[in-house]
Amino acid sequence: MNDTGVVAGQASGRTSHTHPLRGLAGTGFIATLAAMVATTLAAALAQAVGVDFEVPDGGETIPLSGFAVVTGFFSVVGIVIAVALLRWSARPAERFVRTAVSLTAISLVPPLLSGANTATTTALLGLHLVPATVMIPTLARSLRTRTDR
Repeated sequence: MNDTGVVAGQASGRTSHTHPLRGLAGTGFIATLAAMVATTLAAALAQAVGVDFEVPDGGETIPLSGFAVVTGFFSVVGIVIAVALLRWSARPAERFVRTAVSLTAISLVPPLLSGANTATTTALLGLHLVPATVMIPTLARSLRTRTDR
């Protein structure tokens, strides 16, 4: 009987530790889907008003699916950062916001250096901000909720 109590105590301790990580990851993946949809719709809207998304290096046009894939990839990177900070930081929400805003600012440099026309450059800058406005507040709020317990 005592052995069962010890195992249950350890298991419940492990569950309470991994549960916040799973909850954060789940929230992050839902936010990732929302960011992918929002970014792709914003890119489609930009195309509808005449933005060609042609990048001079190679002369290729960025397809709408490319926006979804890149948004999804970097959103997952953001989730991994948030999970790591939740696990190893004393102030994960604050550090996540600083890190994510810094990385978002850095992500604005390539469109400026791409040599694309003004409409494409402006649209690409805006499209970097769309997923940031979805992911950063969602993950920061989720980090605060999980550490305030």
